[in-house]
Amino acid sequence: MVHSFIAHTSPGRCRVFALVKDPDDRLEVVTTLGAGDLHLSGELISALNDFLSDRDNAALQTVLDRAPSPVRMAVQQFLKDKCAPEAGTFTTYGPIDIVRHAVYFSRIDEELEDYLEGAYMIGLGIRMSNERGTDGDVGWVIQLLSDEVSVPASDEPRTWALPTEVKLLNTWTSKQPLAGLGPVRSALKAAAGASAEGHWVRIHTLLHSDRDEDFEGSGTSEFVVDVFDAPIPLQELDE
Repeated sequence: MVHSFIAHTSPGRCRVFALVKDPDDRLEVVTTLGAGDLHLSGELISALNDFLSDRDNAALQTVLDRAPSPVRMAVQQFLKDKCAPEAGTFTTYGPIDIVRHAVYFSRIDEELEDYLEGAYMIGLGIRMSNERGTDGDVGWVIQLLSDEVSVPASDEPRTWALPTEVKLLNTWTSKQPLAGLGPVRSALKAAAGASAEGHWVRIHTLLHSDRDEDFEGSGTSEFVVDVFDAPIPLQELDE
């Protein structure tokens, strides 16, 4: 995973590196700016690091349009090969690091609600889905993420990419609160009802911006509950 971009400048050239963590830190060469383009180095590094956090290609492209063709092609190829969003996890608005893997709850109860409330209050992202064990019992798997992914105002409230193999039945968001309930309890109630009917359910949080550009500013934190026309998947067992 690319953590950040840095530059090493010497007389006559600037080499752009990516700091990659997987799991050890290492530097990978992205491109080299010649003497005539050294004035672009600061802008390019800043645009690349901004791209990592918000996937705003327009700002980066503005810098690349002023760079020589070999530099532009090298950067674009590197981003395509090394900085693509994780398939099936988020759309183009992430990446977000997983800070805790696969916490399992056997049912939706006060303990699970307190766990989500705590994560939600300190601004961690949440992903949660139901699964069926080999004994037939249904439980819930939760991952906590380092942040909530931001979504532009005009886009639908979803960052967890929809699966292509099943049909989406309906989506509930916390902009449709249930009477007298807060966002966490409302989301859990909506999820529990669909799960009780045998449907695969996924929950996640996001920051829905009030703008379409530079959308990491102000926004509304939302819960999203997706219900699929598919049975609850079987629990994945570690080999």
